[in-house]
Amino acid sequence: MIICIDIGGSGIKAALASSPSALTPLGRVPTPLDAFGAFVAAIRDIAGTADAPADTPIAISITGVVDPADGSITCANIPCIDGRRLSADLAAELGRPVFVANDADCFALAEASEGAGRGHRIVFGAILGTGVGGGIVIDGRIVTGAGGFAGEWGHGPVAATSAGDPPVAIPRFACGCGQAGCVDTVGAARGMERLHRHLHGAELSSTAIVDAWRAGDARAARTIEVQIDLLAGPLALVVNVIGASIVPVGGGLGRVPEFIALLDAAVRQRILRRLATPLVVPSRLTLEPGLVGAAILGFVENAA
Repeated sequence: MIICIDIGGSGIKAALASSPSALTPLGRVPTPLDAFGAFVAAIRDIAGTADAPADTPIAISITGVVDPADGSITCANIPCIDGRRLSADLAAELGRPVFVANDADCFALAEASEGAGRGHRIVFGAILGTGVGGGIVIDGRIVTGAGGFAGEWGHGPVAATSAGDPPVAIPRFACGCGQAGCVDTVGAARGMERLHRHLHGAELSSTAIVDAWRAGDARAARTIEVQIDLLAGPLALVVNVIGASIVPVGGGLGRVPEFIALLDAAVRQRILRRLATPLVVPSRLTLEPGLVGAAILGFVENAA
């Protein structure tokens, strides 16, 4: 058994897994942000509700980047763990094995093993939520890469400076990572809102833009067209570089099938391999992919 935990900036969710597809919920508690002792106590308490031996391993899906070289985590959302060797520190405090991985990596692992990527050797899990993220899974294992940044296709100054038909100029928007022109600035929900404001001078939420697009609004359709154009090139390059045969998409836009169908068509036009079947697809695990991914991580790592 594995105690699997999904940690975000606002909450900690947990479940007891007898297998990756058999999870018993253990509840949810707020995430302590400023005191590591309180953070440890929250995990100890929620794990203590599991009907499992005291040395049952814990596997954690968490926001932030884990450096595979030393296990240190970069996590601005949860200051009390930022810079810590989280796996080792928690194992010492809790007296049991603890495995930690980035939440996008866990999403990709869940989709590769139990979702849309099942049966595919190389899976790229793309996140189009508030921002743009991703994870790579090859032969059932997460590929973290140097520094733990493998799969982070949202960052790097590669966004096009014109897009759409007819083309429109796109500024190199400043990104929270410190660069300008990142895919993260024009992709996913906040990117959609930024593009709509730039194109039409109107403030709308991403959900309102999608609703207007579905209702036939021309301005919303233009925003979607431009955003698809901006996303398709970088995502096609990722597919070419790593050789992924399937790209499950999670996050809010992953639940908009019309958007994903447009993105899939645009990406398949831009990759080297010719495909007649969908490549970019909605994620299949819409309920708790972080917990499923953490459970798989735990079973794989505990068996290693």
